[in-house]
Amino acid sequence: MSRIALVTLVVPDHDEAIAFYTGPLAFDLVEDEPRPGGGRWVVVRPRGADEGSGLLLAQAKNEAELARVGDQTGGRVAFFLHTEDFAGDYARMRAAGVTFLEEPRHETYGSVVVFQDPWGNRWDLLQPAAAPAATPDQESTA
Repeated sequence: MSRIALVTLVVPDHDEAIAFYTGPLAFDLVEDEPRPGGGRWVVVRPRGADEGSGLLLAQAKNEAELARVGDQTGGRVAFFLHTEDFAGDYARMRAAGVTFLEEPRHETYGSVVVFQDPWGNRWDLLQPAAAPAATPDQESTA
């Protein structure tokens, strides 16, 4: 086993979810294929992400699944979206109407802010702190 390829996110409507993830979050729509019985296989992933990571947007099919939409982790942050341009992405997302639950913070591990998708799933937008540069001695022993 080498990687987790997809994580399922239950959403109320495929088209609304596609609009949010490809709009304000600027994800790529990777797949949108019909499935037997009228379903769809919908995969999105952050622009520039490697082929091995993405979200499978699964439309809720019944009341039990609908009850989980927006609270699939009991109110905890569910997803961690890394960026190399924290300030730029924060400003772009905010201008696009993304709901932020706090002001940006600068922690020892990096810059972070919590936001939520339209259904209440919590995300961290995170720019990890830069690792210290290796010294010449460390490079030769690595």
